[in-house]
Amino acid sequence: MVIDLFARNVVGWSMKPTLSRELALDALLMAVWRRKPAESVMVHSDQGSQYGSDDWQRFCRSNNLTPSMSRRGNCWDNAVAESFFSSLKKERVRKRIYKTRDMARADIFDYIEVFYNRTRRHSHLGGVSPEAFERPRREDRKCLRNRGHSSLFRK
Repeated sequence: MVIDLFARNVVGWSMKPTLSRELALDALLMAVWRRKPAESVMVHSDQGSQYGSDDWQRFCRSNNLTPSMSRRGNCWDNAVAESFFSSLKKERVRKRIYKTRDMARADIFDYIEVFYNRTRRHSHLGGVSPEAFERPRREDRKCLRNRGHSSLFRK
């Protein structure tokens, strides 16, 4: 799962039966596809082996991403991700039993893409959803592009 720390929205996620580098790469690929970063972006993670793999490092280099890992035993470095998973468990999946992986995936999709990013209010954002927080900033970027400042943003 990849969270944009500016607006606290989930911009990349993936589900697989096991923790693997493909899981992490799929989530990061979704984030890059959605955001199309024009400048270098820091990607922070814990010290899982998937984040130290050659595939991860190559993907980051080829997409202008700077990998950053948390220090051993420091849970605060990854607090935003831990908070997201805590909310997901409390607000959606706790005490639910999914009959199939596809049913679980559909429910998680609904939680992330419909509720969490668009509706759920965040105290860090002044009580608005990530989408509502980001909307005026997207409009500002469009105005800059229309004024000839398109070099700041990848199309």
